[in-house]
Amino acid sequence: MFSNHPEHVLVTRTRREFVRDAFCGFGSLALASLLHEQEARATGINPLSPRPSHGAPKAKSVIFLFMAGGPSHLETFDPKPLLNQLHGQPRPKEFGEAKYQFVKSGAKLLGTKRTFKKHGQSGIEVSDLFPHTAKWVDRLAVIRSCHGDMVVHSAAQYELFTGRVVPGYPSMGSWITYGLGSESDSLPSYVVMPDPKGALEAGQPMYANGFLPAIFQPTMFRPGDRPVLNLELPQGVTLAQRRRTLDLIRNLNRTGLSPEDQEFNARINAYDLAFKMQTESPKLFDLTRESPETLDLYGVGRQPTNDYGRRCLMARKLVENGVRFVCVVAGGGPGNLQWDAHNDIEENHLRKAAETDQPVAGLLQDLERRGLLDSTLVVWGGEFGRSPEAESGKGRDHHNLGFTTWMAGGGIKGGQVVGATDDIGLRAVESPVHFRDLHTTILHQLGLDQSRLTYPHLGRNERLTFVEGNVIQQIV
Repeated sequence: MFSNHPEHVLVTRTRREFVRDAFCGFGSLALASLLHEQEARATGINPLSPRPSHGAPKAKSVIFLFMAGGPSHLETFDPKPLLNQLHGQPRPKEFGEAKYQFVKSGAKLLGTKRTFKKHGQSGIEVSDLFPHTAKWVDRLAVIRSCHGDMVVHSAAQYELFTGRVVPGYPSMGSWITYGLGSESDSLPSYVVMPDPKGALEAGQPMYANGFLPAIFQPTMFRPGDRPVLNLELPQGVTLAQRRRTLDLIRNLNRTGLSPEDQEFNARINAYDLAFKMQTESPKLFDLTRESPETLDLYGVGRQPTNDYGRRCLMARKLVENGVRFVCVVAGGGPGNLQWDAHNDIEENHLRKAAETDQPVAGLLQDLERRGLLDSTLVVWGGEFGRSPEAESGKGRDHHNLGFTTWMAGGGIKGGQVVGATDDIGLRAVESPVHFRDLHTTILHQLGLDQSRLTYPHLGRNERLTFVEGNVIQQIV
C-alpha cells in the first residue's frame, strides 16, 4: 500500500522504524545542545548585553513615577468647572453610568476646592497642588483621556504594569530590558524603589518578570538611606580575596550549568553583578557626594520631601549610569497612605502632593541640565483616577473610565494636552488612550515594535500589548 511513496517520505509503521527514522533528528538535537552548552560555558554570554532596537530610538531609558492608589484627575490636571457648579447634586443621566466599588446609588457630585491656573507658553491648566511641576508644563504631554478595564487596585495595577488584569505576566520594565538589555554591567538593568510605608495590593508580581527568564526580574531597592546593603567589603577581606571567592563559586556553578536553567543562570549573574557593585558602584549610592544645591533641588534633608526626593535623585543617578528602567513608587501601605482618597480627598492629596511635587520637578530640572531629559522618558501616573461622585461625604472612589497620565522627555513633544474627559470628568470622550496605547508609545520611544517584542509561552508568542495598541501620534 506504500509502494507509490518515495523512500524519503515512507510512513513509519512500527516503533523500531520510528526510532531508526528519528535517530538523526535526535542526534542533531543532542549535538546542538552540547555545542550550545559548550559555547555558553566558554563565552559567558550575558543576556543583559545591550541589543539594537527595532527602529530609531528617541529614548534610552525610562523613569516611571508611579503614583500608587490612583491620584484624582479632577484635583490635579483636568479642571471641571461644571463639576463645581453641580456640587451636591445627583449626576445628570445624560453622562451615563459608571461602575464603582464603594460609591452608593444616589451619591452626589463632589466639586473640588483646588484652583487651576494656566502655566507656561502652552497655557496648560495645572492645579495649585503642583506649583513646582507646573513650571515644567511646556515639557509635559498631559494625557487627559486615559482609561483602563478594572476598578480594583490589584487588577488595575497588573494592567498598568503588565497589560493583563491577572498576575503572572511580565512587567513593562522586564519587557524593555528583555528587548534592549542594559547599558551598565555594574548596576541592575531594572530597578524598583518601593514606598517605605508598605506594600501595595498587587504586590511584587506587578513588577516581576513573569514567564520571561529570571535574568530580567527587577532589583528591589530598600527604603531609607541604604537602598542596597553590603556594598562594602567585610572587615579584613581584601578585594583579591573576594575575587577569588567569586571565581570559585562561578567555576563550581558552571560545572553543572545548563543553558535552559534560567534560575541558575540568573543566580550566577547576580553574584557577578554584586561583586561589580561592591567594586564600582558604592559612590553612586552615596548621596552626600551630591552638592547642597542638588539636594535642595529635590527637597532632600527636609520634610515632607526627603524620602521621595532621595529616591528621585537616585533614579537620576541610575539612568545616568546606564540603568534601563526605574520605577519610583509614591504611596504604600493601606488606603490613605497611598493616593487612595476614599475618606477625604483634600487631606490626602494635599499631603501626597506636598511629598512628591518638588522631587518630581527637581528630577525634570536635574535631567534637563545634565543633558539627560532628551534621552530619558519620564512617565507620571497611577492605576486609575477618582470618581466625580462623593464617597463618605468628602472622599472619592476608584475611577477607571477617564483619568490623567503625563509624559516628558525621551522625544515626547511637550506643551500639549491629549484627549479629554466629559464635562464632569466621568469618562474619556475625546481621543481615548488605553493602557495598551501608553505601553505601545513607551516602546515606540525606545525604538521597540510591540509586534516584534515577543516571547514564546504556552504555544503563543506573547507580548506586552495583549491587544494591539496605538502609538499616541500627537506627542511623538
